[in-house]
Amino acid sequence: MAALDILYEDEHLVVVNKAAGMLTVADRFQQESVHLQSLLRKKYGEIFTIHRLDKDTSGLVVFAKDAETHRLLSLAFENRDINKVYLALADGNLPDEGSIDEPLALSESRPGTMKVYKKGKPSLTTYRTLHRYEWFSEVEVTLHTGRMHQIRVHLAHIGHPLFVDPVYGRRAEFFLSEWKGRKYKTGKFSEGERPLINRLTLHAWKLDLIHPVTGEKMHFEADIPKDLRALLKQGKIKE
Repeated sequence: MAALDILYEDEHLVVVNKAAGMLTVADRFQQESVHLQSLLRKKYGEIFTIHRLDKDTSGLVVFAKDAETHRLLSLAFENRDINKVYLALADGNLPDEGSIDEPLALSESRPGTMKVYKKGKPSLTTYRTLHRYEWFSEVEVTLHTGRMHQIRVHLAHIGHPLFVDPVYGRRAEFFLSEWKGRKYKTGKFSEGERPLINRLTLHAWKLDLIHPVTGEKMHFEADIPKDLRALLKQGKIKE
């Protein structure tokens, strides 16, 4: 059984640091696949899903242990009383900070994806650039609405998609040899190289909420995963 990285639990809720590559809940096409909710149900019994992360996004996910906590936390998400901050590695160099206020809707031409559409649902993302590297920027992103693929679509809309994003970005994986060049002796130009990273360069980093039962203000933070740290370490920082 896959390991669970539980950051916090009490009798009402549980906060998990989800690994990239794991589904939050069952895939409609693969109901028997291993997912975070099924692992939690084996451990706790009934578990209620409040929000989700894309399979290839890592980081914080909150689950409720009872129906009332689920109701209250769901309302808090809907009312934007829960603050969600992501770490994104985005293509190119972004301004110091910015706001992306563009409505989003499902795409008719690409099922299962989103697009910027003037008649879509209001969607707001703000960001702050932490560091700029030669090929990408390390960006702190705050979600003010919770649309599907919101960060990915908004960043792509302003010309800075996630550094690795097979749907909205420019690459599905990244090899160290792309930086080192063809003289890199274990590069992708030989048969042995593995990609430095082959998942979305997006991590659900920080989350603030008010406990629905105790009223306590709570802050959670999920460490930046090893694969993202490796990419940052290899990148040539500009500022």
